[in-house]
Amino acid sequence: MATRLAKFEFQQGFHRETTAYAEGQRWFDGNYVRFRSGRPENIRGYETRALGATFDGSARDLIVYSDSNSKKRAVFGTPEKLYAHEGDQLFDITPITTAVTLSNVFGTSSGSTRVCCSDNGHGRVVGDYVLFTSAATFNNVSLQGNTYKIVSVDSANVFTISVTDAANATGSDVGSATFKYYIPTGNSVAVAGLGYGAAKYQATVCASQTRAWNQPASAGSSGIVFNVTQWSLDNWGEDVVANRSGSNIFYFDSDASVSPTRATSVTTSPVSSNSIIVSPNDRHLICLGTNEFSPTATVSGTFNPMLVRWSDQDDRTNWVPSVSSTAGEVVLTDGTKIIGAVRSKNAINIWTDNALWLMEFAGPPFTFRFTQAGTNCGMVGQHAGIDFGGVTYWMGFDNFHKFSGQVEDINCTVRRFIFDDINRDYYTKVFAGLNSEFNEIIWLYPSGTNTECNKYVIYNPIDDYWVYGEMIFTTFADKEVFGNTITTGVTAAGNNIYNNEPVSVFTGSGETLPSFVESGDFDIDDGNAIMFMNRIIPDYDLSGGKIKMKFTTKKYPESTETVTKEFDITNTTEKVNFRSRGRQAKVRVSCGSNNTSWRWGAIRLGIQGDGAR
Repeated sequence: MATRLAKFEFQQGFHRETTAYAEGQRWFDGNYVRFRSGRPENIRGYETRALGATFDGSARDLIVYSDSNSKKRAVFGTPEKLYAHEGDQLFDITPITTAVTLSNVFGTSSGSTRVCCSDNGHGRVVGDYVLFTSAATFNNVSLQGNTYKIVSVDSANVFTISVTDAANATGSDVGSATFKYYIPTGNSVAVAGLGYGAAKYQATVCASQTRAWNQPASAGSSGIVFNVTQWSLDNWGEDVVANRSGSNIFYFDSDASVSPTRATSVTTSPVSSNSIIVSPNDRHLICLGTNEFSPTATVSGTFNPMLVRWSDQDDRTNWVPSVSSTAGEVVLTDGTKIIGAVRSKNAINIWTDNALWLMEFAGPPFTFRFTQAGTNCGMVGQHAGIDFGGVTYWMGFDNFHKFSGQVEDINCTVRRFIFDDINRDYYTKVFAGLNSEFNEIIWLYPSGTNTECNKYVIYNPIDDYWVYGEMIFTTFADKEVFGNTITTGVTAAGNNIYNNEPVSVFTGSGETLPSFVESGDFDIDDGNAIMFMNRIIPDYDLSGGKIKMKFTTKKYPESTETVTKEFDITNTTEKVNFRSRGRQAKVRVSCGSNNTSWRWGAIRLGIQGDGAR
């Protein structure tokens, strides 16, 4: 008996809150896929921007903007450095903390690329950077104008760097240079404190467990964890204010010269802040989790992780409250620390680890008004929230939330999958971005045991669906400046900035992207009958190349799967003949060739009952 064609249409978005069989005629899994008018299509790819060089470390924050000369710019910070991008160039704009000019301070060994550098009480550690200027060449070694990472610290007065050209002679106390030290390198991973002061010396009763002099604490014994280093960046006009978590504020004047100069320290700002944001319209520079003001310690008062402190209006250098200044501070409640903030409609949304607060401009004499908007709705990381159309969306510790006048949980069809997949030790690296072209909010996150973001989850609040997949990006900026979204990413070839989703590009830096979509397990007659399938009439839109399709069947939900061959679908494919039996089945559609754009419609499947066993 000939099979009859049955039309199968699957609900848009991914649905993973239950089992593949329970989800039935819904899409259950996928990668690099979005939905348009309810139909799945592959996401466009990305291209490496021409920079002339890769950069050090993984980006933690990224802003893009156009200056008064309509130049397109990007600034981003890593645990190691701060960078500016303009045109096809990448500039190291990392602040310099100290500079000292020294003579007869280098040592070399013939044939070695290691150089010993002497600076009494240098205070540096392995991984910190030093820039040498006014440097004389010695023993075939030229340091002039070059930046080096410190590879070993030999003593409080000596450290070692590695250079390109080997020395042609052995010598000590040679050469001269100006040492310009970068701000200390931050942490790319969360590590336990292991130093001599990280746990109590001779603290235990059992002699076998005590620590002798000059013996560091073992991992996990100190109870101290050094957090991942974050950056927060914001525009101050056409310039940029920057804060690396735990530091003061830095200022980058983008028009200081033809080639961007370095960011400089705002010496009158609080010495230690966790993040910053600039208020709209009234332009106050705001520190979140920072030093309290004291008449005797205007910048270095007691650090309070729940303190919001702001500068005088339109003056990033004045942080002293007075009758002639709008500078001030407020301590928030409901939580242990402030996590981050996002500008939204008529207010700045500020999250602690447990609550949401609204910071609204009120004018003199209090400057700002603070209102608690919700509790038990903390945000997981400094960059895990974003505003879209006056509604704020963020990732909480076990759910996604939004605020549009009141805090609401978002109905998420992949919630359990995402929160089971995410590496909770690295919640702080979650980064929220906006892709306004497709009305998408994207959260980048590290999965499993990964310590850098390697996956994404997307929510489309207009069409109300969720998808997820794999991605190499750590930050994400919308298309308003560069014409496509801009991202930073981590690859084996180095860290780069990417043009994300440029028109007609469906590869990842030339490589095929593994896009696919797979249905839940469907059946006929509530599973009472075995299905026999022998043909499919595909409905698709394909530009270049091919897509692939296969069916998987099972007799029972826990039975062994039977998989058909993978069929090629091209622009000339009218139907596919095959034979497959099972009580339940699922279909998978995937990209079959490089730089292929595909969109899937409905499925008409030749199917009939084939007995009850």
